[in-house]
Amino acid sequence: MRSSTGMMERARRQPLAAVGVALLTIFLVCAVFAPWLAPQDPAQLDLTGRLVGPSSAHWFGTDELGRDILSRTLYGARISMIVAVSVVGLSLALGLVAGGLAGFYGGWTDTVLNVYVTNAFLALPGILLAIAFVAFMGPGLGNVILALAISGWVGYARLVRGQVMAVKEREFVEAARALGASDLRIMWRHVLPNILQPLIVQAAIGMATAVMAEATLSFLGLGVPAPAASWGSMLNDARSHLFDSPHLVFFPAMAVMLCVLSFNFIGDALRDYLDPRTRLSAGL
Repeated sequence: MRSSTGMMERARRQPLAAVGVALLTIFLVCAVFAPWLAPQDPAQLDLTGRLVGPSSAHWFGTDELGRDILSRTLYGARISMIVAVSVVGLSLALGLVAGGLAGFYGGWTDTVLNVYVTNAFLALPGILLAIAFVAFMGPGLGNVILALAISGWVGYARLVRGQVMAVKEREFVEAARALGASDLRIMWRHVLPNILQPLIVQAAIGMATAVMAEATLSFLGLGVPAPAASWGSMLNDARSHLFDSPHLVFFPAMAVMLCVLSFNFIGDALRDYLDPRTRLSAGL
């Protein structure tokens, strides 16, 4: 009872966080239960029912091939959630390894990883690097995830490096080293738990970036190939019907916008909640 009261109080003080959690919950439910929630097969063609507006038979209308937009939007949530979780997980893993080694050992390791490798990846915008990778390897869900992870790990590496360099000089780390703890144990038991706060916030915001990047690649024809439903590919198909059938653009665009907003709201709320100074000033 007390925990539920505390949650309601936090939701009252951070309404945007509550909105973000509610939206993300909806998208997760749509992604997990898409086969049961979708009224039709998202790839089913009905050329006699092309470009039908929203109605009782098709709540979101149909596209230029007669496919149900609601069904395709639900299945698009599945692709976006898979990409968001996979890209952030892989990027975070690469960033932890590279940034952890550079920040913990310093010296030539830091020079090679931080000066040469990360700067080489930062020389090109991340989306251009992802486009080049997918264009070379070919479209597909796996290639999209790899492309976005390769272009996104540098930010996590820089963040981890800075945090590790600050934490490794703390007294409890020196005490563990004096007691004979190995470097791996120090990193795992003492350094990593103390750098999780900014990583969690960055991961939440990174998921919003991954959703937007996947939609961009799909819009350019470099995402998940047809007939799989993706919000970006739906927007690409709707370009020629922007004025005569605006519902083709409205629903996938709203899905992308609300999904990105949900991750951003949650990231901002986590940043405020995990920062002790912000918690004290806000009374959280």
